[in-house]
Amino acid sequence: MKIVSLAFLLPLLTALAAAGQEGPYFVTYNSHLEEPGNLEIATSSTTGIPRSGQRFYSAPYLELEYGVTGRWTSELYLEGQSTWNDSTIFTGWRFENRFRPLKREHWVNPVLYLEYESVNEASRIQKEIVGHGPDLISPNSELRSGTNHELETKLILSSDVHDWNVAGNFTVEKNLSHNEGFEFGYSFGASRSLGKLATAENCRFCRENFVVGAEVYGGLGTTDGFGFGGAPHYIAPAIAWQISDNSALRVSPGIGLNHESNPVLLRFGYSYEVRGFGNKLARMFGARR
Repeated sequence: MKIVSLAFLLPLLTALAAAGQEGPYFVTYNSHLEEPGNLEIATSSTTGIPRSGQRFYSAPYLELEYGVTGRWTSELYLEGQSTWNDSTIFTGWRFENRFRPLKREHWVNPVLYLEYESVNEASRIQKEIVGHGPDLISPNSELRSGTNHELETKLILSSDVHDWNVAGNFTVEKNLSHNEGFEFGYSFGASRSLGKLATAENCRFCRENFVVGAEVYGGLGTTDGFGFGGAPHYIAPAIAWQISDNSALRVSPGIGLNHESNPVLLRFGYSYEVRGFGNKLARMFGARR
């Protein structure tokens, strides 16, 4: 990867300011959490276009996101992976929590992230990239042989200014199953809605229903060697379409910036929000008593 190119792109993204809508990102988190009592059900996939010596793969995953409170969101992931001329396997699960320590909106809004992962080495959903990235060459029969128990933390910083949202994440991950050091990763994203004001019409293709943006993400090595070298890095334009009041579609083609990356990462996601799920669940169990 040309470090000069990456060094140019990061300030470009972080110089942009932010708006109040949820971003179209697949890797970068901002400060917008799920509404209390709402359940979001989402399915997404990460498809890797191979280089020489690699194989085409697709890694689908299911997300269940619940707003516990206005400042606490929990999420469960179930993930798999299928490699061309190899096999299709279940790669594991993740349990994620995000917390907003500050009650009010500020110029910069911090969010604390904690995730427990029970995944094997065949995981390729790449919700984050840490260390030197996933193994894209070894067969699934080798990669699925053991389960890693990992703890991941992020510092999420996000700003909403005028019509823009800008966010940056720094990731630290520790494999609890092996005596290893820490792995590091980063992501930066900026996005905005195409329309400022909602129209009075019931319109699916109105400008305000589309959010466009871009993100840059990759690995930062380990405690044995911190830095950009030897890790995959991507720049990814992204777009989100609010199809209805409670459903949305996201698309992002990530472009690999170095030899350790796939040339292209195609990401697709669809989400459906069940509003008031917590209240409905409480009423249902209360009625049974």
